Amino acid sequence: MTASTREQDPVVLDALVIGAGPAGIGTALALSAVEGLTFGVLERGGVGQTFLEWPEAQTFLTPSFTGNGFGATDLNAVHPETSPAFSLGVDYPTGVQYAAYLRGVAKHFRIPVLTDAEVTAVERVDGGFEVRSARGPARTRSLVWAGGEFHAPRNPRIPGSGLADLARAPQAWMRRSGDVVVIGGYESGIDIACHHIEQGARVTVVDGATPWDAGSGSDPSFRLAPRSRVRLAAARATGRLSLVGSRATGIVRDGEDWAVRIDDGSRLRCSSRPIAAAGYGPGLGPVAQLFAERPDGWPELDEDDQSTIAPGLFLSGPAIRHGGLKFCFVYKFRQRFAHIARIIGERAGKDVGALEAWRAAGMLTDDLSCCGVECAC
Repeated sequence: MTASTREQDPVVLDALVIGAGPAGIGTALALSAVEGLTFGVLERGGVGQTFLEWPEAQTFLTPSFTGNGFGATDLNAVHPETSPAFSLGVDYPTGVQYAAYLRGVAKHFRIPVLTDAEVTAVERVDGGFEVRSARGPARTRSLVWAGGEFHAPRNPRIPGSGLADLARAPQAWMRRSGDVVVIGGYESGIDIACHHIEQGARVTVVDGATPWDAGSGSDPSFRLAPRSRVRLAAARATGRLSLVGSRATGIVRDGEDWAVRIDDGSRLRCSSRPIAAAGYGPGLGPVAQLFAERPDGWPELDEDDQSTIAPGLFLSGPAIRHGGLKFCFVYKFRQRFAHIARIIGERAGKDVGALEAWRAAGMLTDDLSCCGVECAC
């Protein structure tokens, strides 16, 4: 076989990002600041696909506000020089609105995104990873999983759980009359409960952990966000919201209605299918086997947000956990975009000095000991 007929060696990227949501686009933006780095983004649908799938009535919990000119980066921004509030003209974006922001940012900074490229398999190979997607295979030295969590809702582990509507499903947000029961009282549960209260229904939220009572600490990852608490107070004032501090133990049909069994032996009847708001898992998809698990079930990471069993594989997004720290809001997990980009850039022998601009904007945290500090008042 002559040289002209031999199969050419595949191009090997320095970095490949899987997912074009805020974590994926944000990490790609940080990678783009490293001159000479070859990288790309694979996305199963379009840019911001997860947010396009949000129920129409669902909005952000954290407010967007334009303060960049005074050194205060918008809480929902994924690049220091952008602001969803400025781009969209709203403070609490809907999913469709935030997807538009992400598309605009990706276009402005010319981020190379390959859409309709759902990743089906990832394998470790010499020198990196081989990624297979609907658009063909790719090779990369470093891989960043930024697939998000919205596609990995948790069903309550109780008999009859299949009789419930997941809180992320559109039918869970449709107008309901009569009595509605929501299983789960953290953010997603309170969000959808308040939505149905506003629609005129009577709602019971059941959760043995009573997260609505969590009053200590200043970290909204462990208690309801301020906006949720305001909405919850308004819902309670209607007299149509009941909060039950019990554990759901099963779901059954009860004639033409449904009933949720709770641990004191009683039943909570509802006129429509119960709504399961049990939160989300890490959503690792085809890279799940390349991460070890912490005792709490979340991915085990080293200090660089890298897999402890597959060097070169990084995690970006709300599933990041370090000790007792959770990075489940955009303003938290964006702190690690530039850190991951710096590690990848340094390994590729590139100049990473431009990433210090991210630190100056409050979007690069590499000392995790500074996180989790409580407010004084």
